[in-house]
Amino acid sequence: MANQPDPNFPTFSSLYTHLLTSPAPLLPPGKAKFPALTSSISALSLHPTLETALHILNTDLPSAHFLVRHMQSPPAYEGMFLHGILHRVEGDYDNARAWYDNIADSEVFEHVWGEAGDKEGAQDFIGRVEGLRKRGEGDKEALENESRREIEKVVEWCKAKFGEGKMEDASSAWVRPSEENRQMAAGMVTGGEGFRQF
Repeated sequence: MANQPDPNFPTFSSLYTHLLTSPAPLLPPGKAKFPALTSSISALSLHPTLETALHILNTDLPSAHFLVRHMQSPPAYEGMFLHGILHRVEGDYDNARAWYDNIADSEVFEHVWGEAGDKEGAQDFIGRVEGLRKRGEGDKEALENESRREIEKVVEWCKAKFGEGKMEDASSAWVRPSEENRQMAAGMVTGGEGFRQF
């Protein structure tokens, strides 16, 4: 039997509203806030960007990472942005900076960070989160609020662009990775570079 959405959260909006009642993801979580919701999120059959955002809000980073790995090249700027947010939340700040840098000229980045696509503001935000985690510096509540604002703006963009309806076949949202991404991934998987050595 296929996964069914949780009857308490049968739609994207109901589940999204529920997840927003918790503090926004900011620091590496260790595990999902609500592990039972992972299958409910997947069962909604949403556009992969919206599903990714729900997994990030639920701090189920492995599920979110599975999805964004299929959206890590243009024109999937929304997936690339969520990939950066995911790395920020998991504490991989240099990787987050790189993803933000890759999408700094995109429309979704401009929507989230202002008309000029405030690249410096976004990079500063990552730095302030890193300072909180590594040195205990900064105002955690203010950073959580900024994290929530950022995620809400990405979700707002994705809802307007892709809608909240079912997407039975998500393959149309996947993009072929660039040659640079393919080589980097091969190095990580084969034990060459990076922390994802197998």
